[in-house]
Amino acid sequence: MKQFARVIVGLSALALLGGIAFAQEAGGPGIGAGLIALGAGLAIGLSAIAVAIAQSAIGSAGAGTLAERPEAFGQILIYLVIPETLIIFGFVIAFFLNNQIGG
Repeated sequence: MKQFARVIVGLSALALLGGIAFAQEAGGPGIGAGLIALGAGLAIGLSAIAVAIAQSAIGSAGAGTLAERPEAFGQILIYLVIPETLIIFGFVIAFFLNNQIGG
């Protein structure tokens, strides 16, 4: 897990430096717009990665539970849906950040 965290931090730093490097084109939007867009992308991307990790654990445990108790389907379904709210929050943050670019 530590290696995975290092890879994510390294890719985030690379994306940040790339966003700063390419934000200085003549006549284009400034560095602030590039960093806001980068933040919007990170809000959705990192929340999607977190939900994928959470749902992998919930899904495997849920499959084992359903094999033993099929009547627990509704409860397992609710447990699988709860982490999806994190992506919705990431989308809302990205939407608000995207509206900041134009104004």
